[in-house]
Amino acid sequence: MGDTVGVWDVCLSDGVHRIEFEHGTTSGKRVVRVDGKEVVRRDWMFRLVGFEQFGIGKAKCTIQIHPIGGFSYEYSLDINGKSYKKFVENQSKIMKCWCLTLEGLNFRIILEKDSMDVWINGQKVETTGEFVEDGTETHFDVNQNPAYIKTISSGNKREGLIHSLIVNGTEIPESFE
Repeated sequence: MGDTVGVWDVCLSDGVHRIEFEHGTTSGKRVVRVDGKEVVRRDWMFRLVGFEQFGIGKAKCTIQIHPIGGFSYEYSLDINGKSYKKFVENQSKIMKCWCLTLEGLNFRIILEKDSMDVWINGQKVETTGEFVEDGTETHFDVNQNPAYIKTISSGNKREGLIHSLIVNGTEIPESFE
């Protein structure tokens, strides 16, 4: 991995994925790795600029290679047609994440706000929705422990809905990945 020129961490519902990009500027070699696994390899490319496309689950990714003068290059990652920065900003709007340790095991719980799907450690789980006096509760189990995500109105149109995770009666603080 001597020619690694870019590394990005991408947070998706099924987990945080590390993207590594190698670009051999003398040989034209291009290698893309996702979570340490090689997904694209091109050896001896005569064209040193351009792009490489690949996927992570349903996400479509493109690494762009731009010349910036001489034999220097700039690399950018687009995910689902958005720049890396815009994608990260958007993910924080459409997903909530909580990380907790329970009975000695680590759990990463994701709520997809648009679909109300719940993911635990990269696996979508069965949930049961329930209307309560001040909002809704989405019930599920975390390693056979009762849990629910309580959704209430903030009372402020700009702030929108507030989502809280409760496991075994204890509220879990949100994680910011």
